[in-house]
Amino acid sequence: MQYGLTEENIHLLKAIFGKYNAVKEVVLYGSRAKGNYTNRSDIDLVIKDSKTDRHIIANILLDFDDSNLPYLVDLQDLSNIKNIQLIEHISRVGKVLYKRD
Repeated sequence: MQYGLTEENIHLLKAIFGKYNAVKEVVLYGSRAKGNYTNRSDIDLVIKDSKTDRHIIANILLDFDDSNLPYLVDLQDLSNIKNIQLIEHISRVGKVLYKRD
């Protein structure tokens, strides 16, 4: 298990992001990226290098809600993050989870 996620979980995440052409790269950050997650940890994700808007993000979150993924997902667009410490954290510990070819 990578990042405390099964291969099935990771495949599901990638399949959902793959449905949206505007999504170019998704980075995992937070406890799962750092390796200090628990069974209850959410999945912190940030979309990078994309042309997403709030409607696309809302649709992606609905896809997660409709899936059998057993974790909460916190999804943000990097271009909307204003917290410098969070941006630095993502840059420092983030792991690319999905990248469109």
